Amino acid sequence: MNLTERLDLRGGRNCWREAPSEDKPEELPQSCDVVVIGAGVMGALVAQRLAADGLDVTLLDRRAPSTGATAASTALVMWDADVPLTHLARAIGAEEAARRWRRVFSAVETLDERIASLGLNCSWKSRPELYLAGDVLDAEALEHEVAARAAAGLPSALMKGAALGERFDIAPRDGLLSTGSFEVDPVALTLGMIKAARGAGAKLCFPHEVERLGLESDGVRVHCANGADIVAKHVVLATGYEAARLFLPEAFSLSSSYAIASKPGEAPAWRENALIWEASDPYLYARATSDGRIIVGGEDEEFVDAKKRDALIPEKHAALAAKAAVMLQRDDMQFDCAWAATFGGSPDGLPAIGRAQTMDRVLLAYGYGGNGVTFASLGSEMVRALIRGDDDPAQTYFDPYRTFGHQDEL
Repeated sequence: MNLTERLDLRGGRNCWREAPSEDKPEELPQSCDVVVIGAGVMGALVAQRLAADGLDVTLLDRRAPSTGATAASTALVMWDADVPLTHLARAIGAEEAARRWRRVFSAVETLDERIASLGLNCSWKSRPELYLAGDVLDAEALEHEVAARAAAGLPSALMKGAALGERFDIAPRDGLLSTGSFEVDPVALTLGMIKAARGAGAKLCFPHEVERLGLESDGVRVHCANGADIVAKHVVLATGYEAARLFLPEAFSLSSSYAIASKPGEAPAWRENALIWEASDPYLYARATSDGRIIVGGEDEEFVDAKKRDALIPEKHAALAAKAAVMLQRDDMQFDCAWAATFGGSPDGLPAIGRAQTMDRVLLAYGYGGNGVTFASLGSEMVRALIRGDDDPAQTYFDPYRTFGHQDEL
């Protein structure tokens, strides 16, 4: 029996260059300070942060690095969540909601700084962000949303449809204009972080299928399907959407999402290459890439069956292209990539990061909720604090076993 679920995480053809890791995997050591299970973006950021602190880190995965759900990410690195701040405030109170959002904002700032300090070549670009009125927040509700953000000290401003349409050259619609967000290539970011982690002494070991964990007097023994094992003082579960359900509550659930990308050279298709998304459920979103592709995503479905999911790719391709033509006011875009992927959500749009209830020395780092790259930055900072024994109030904000307040308000 495997520790985590085994899923077919993605289908179709994405637009990222899935380059293999430059370094060969290493032999599994007998022991270390921290084993991080999962070599996607969450595991990579956690491993780099801990290795930079001088900890002896081993990064394990059943696959090669960045070849799971990370390769299907569209990597809009934003600080606002899928659940609006006003909705979260109704569920848990305005100040509690603001604290959570400010912590996520800080995680985006921190990742920005880490990418720069490490000199990672991951197509980083700072972008303005547009959050357009939709069926979750209409124009009037956006006024309440921007007021809540202002009260929380978050950088958003309301734009009326005519002014927004003129500035960004898209179909006029009221929206929020925010700063502090950026875009990256998620595969390049992940491989770059792993390279930096290895430069700081971390070991990368794959393919290793983890079957089970066993608590011992001196740590946690990680048992692999090939008979190998390793003892660590701490284990971090960063297995993404192939969750360890023995530890992760069912409130963190899976769905399917779709995306398309144009040929290189199509962007800019709107001014400033803003990150665009809608206050709708499901929502449409769009971004550009460093080689001039346009990425459009959305059309989510509430199932995870891979065969059923992938069969819908042609239909979703057409639907996304049609919606993009309306939003961007152009019908000449040629999309040559289309893909589908499993993704994880949560009732409050926020991740599951914290200590496991059922086993000492085990930590969970699951970026469910929509902003996977953002939550990977948050997860790496919180895991670091937990292992060091630092006091971090965010440990209650994103606790995997937290309650969600008045959930009908979310």
